Amino acid sequence: MIHEIRDYHYRRDIFDAYRAWAEKAVPVLREKMDLAGFWIDAGIEPEITGADPFVSPIGEANVTWIIRWPDMAARNRGFKAALESDEWKAVWSEHPDPNGYLRMSARFMETM
Repeated sequence: MIHEIRDYHYRRDIFDAYRAWAEKAVPVLREKMDLAGFWIDAGIEPEITGADPFVSPIGEANVTWIIRWPDMAARNRGFKAALESDEWKAVWSEHPDPNGYLRMSARFMETM
């Protein structure tokens, strides 16, 4: 089993519109994938610590979601199928700004 952790840095100037859109998108994501959770910025300043506490010029990720997959092959098939589904295309067509993602990352982790 792997966990895909997706972090997005979305435009802060239209974040409220994104939040409203995400309320429609998350149920579709839950239907299409084994979604462990979907988290959105709570408006609380992040705590950046450590030996090299770099603060990104675009801020920290303001959207994070995690998907469980049996393995990478299942992930590649399942993620593609979800994004190509009619349900996702309908939700995506209502997105406030599909180009508003300043940065996106996906990390793949194992459970300890």
